[in-house]
Amino acid sequence: MEARAIAKSIRISPIRTRITIDLIRGKNIDEAQAILSNINKKSARIIKKVLDSAISNAVNNNGADRNTLYIKEARVDAGPVMKRHFFDSRSHIGHRDRRTSHIIIVVATK
Repeated sequence: MEARAIAKSIRISPIRTRITIDLIRGKNIDEAQAILSNINKKSARIIKKVLDSAISNAVNNNGADRNTLYIKEARVDAGPVMKRHFFDSRSHIGHRDRRTSHIIIVVATK
């Protein structure tokens, strides 16, 4: 039994988010929630919301037992890039890309 949750176009860089999501991949959900609660990062707070949503989908929609759930798949894909330009020194145009992420978490029963 599988359930998934997806958060699209989240305004955080995928590189930063992958560091946090690597810590919880393959763990059971209680351990993953404990890890995410103790990390002081923006990505941890967003991933925790997506994980809670995936757990709720599994329990409410599929009737899964909460105690047997684990994280089967957790990945971060690159979303659309917002390109921002500004005036730089010596009449050049600088750019600063604002990257976004798609966060996908799949939970399954053991």
